[in-house]
Amino acid sequence: MIKQKKSPGYWQLELLLTCALSFSSLQAQSASDADKNAAQAAPASTTAQQTVAAPGVATDDDSYVIGVDDVLSINVWKENDISRSVPVRSDGKISLPLVGEVTAGGKTPKALKGEITDKLKSYISEPEVTVIVQEMRSKKFNILGQVARPGSYPLTSSMTILDGLSLAGGFRDFAKKKAIYVLRKKADGTDDRLPFNYNEVIKGKNSQQNVKLIPGDTVVIP
Repeated sequence: MIKQKKSPGYWQLELLLTCALSFSSLQAQSASDADKNAAQAAPASTTAQQTVAAPGVATDDDSYVIGVDDVLSINVWKENDISRSVPVRSDGKISLPLVGEVTAGGKTPKALKGEITDKLKSYISEPEVTVIVQEMRSKKFNILGQVARPGSYPLTSSMTILDGLSLAGGFRDFAKKKAIYVLRKKADGTDDRLPFNYNEVIKGKNSQQNVKLIPGDTVVIP
């Protein structure tokens, strides 16, 4: 049998086709690797977002009053042995090395910073102190009755009745949405009763009923 001799042009064409196929394969592999890397990076990014802590109350804040159960971050520059996070005890005090016991309850972060700074001057030359309320646990309100998750909740600034209801998971099936009220302690120790008609407020009526909650408020959903 006579074998047909292939021309030089035939081999050049075959070489070009082989190179083209190899290049396409490399491109597909690169795209696949990129997709895998992106898929692996996405959960890490989501996790990073979920672990970001809400900002606390800064050192120079003059409006926030520290209370029992708040967690304070005390930092003394270049003094790692003194710097730490401490909870405010039931007696309103905290304990720090060199400083000893200090009453934190009832003071602002700025006032507490000044007191700690003064006490440290006996041991450290020109101490630089920061006080941050890391976790605001002393300010709470209560939600009772026909909601998904009744209980006691931390109170953040500017939280309204609607915000509180949302935090508690919304209403149960037989909640009387027109008869909600807030119990608020008055100076003489008696309770003031503030009505809240949910059905009207969400329609833009009587929006003044959606008051800001204050520490100790109890929202009742019959």
